[in-house]
Amino acid sequence: MAQKNTLQYIILGMLQEEKKTGYDIKTAFTTEIGEFWQAKHSQIYPELSKLTKKGWIAFQTEIVGTKLEKKVYSLTDTGRTALLDWLKEPLTELPTNKDEFVLKLYFIKSMEDDRLPEMIQQQIDLHQKKLAHLEERKLAVFPDKKIKENYGHYLILMHAIHREEEYLNWLESLTRKQ
Repeated sequence: MAQKNTLQYIILGMLQEEKKTGYDIKTAFTTEIGEFWQAKHSQIYPELSKLTKKGWIAFQTEIVGTKLEKKVYSLTDTGRTALLDWLKEPLTELPTNKDEFVLKLYFIKSMEDDRLPEMIQQQIDLHQKKLAHLEERKLAVFPDKKIKENYGHYLILMHAIHREEEYLNWLESLTRKQ
């Protein structure tokens, strides 16, 4: 089965509220959307070009300073329709979870394996940092608890927080079994 190009819909979604440059879109993948979806510079800019050719987005070139040109992208009516159609599509499959730590655990054969304590502790440290980051994001994005204005973002952030809390609970249970 052909893989769906979800990146195009992410970009359309980012442009539904306000115009953005390619840099703004790239930056969102390191802040907001990066919590649950990854895309690189080498994927984003070609996708912007494809979406422009499809007529789903348009751009205006703006001059910054005396010479620097930047493209500012906006959603077209056709792009808005494509985004709304995609949002209505039912999801029929669960995503594959690619977790290298879990994969490594799969190949550990013994409870007494000397590598386990360090592997588990490294994961605890990483997930504690991730949880702290998510809690900071929650305070930064929703400081006055106004979640109605961006309810979907709030739900995703809470999902990520609960995911990290549960993962930490599981990791800590592994340390008690050792």
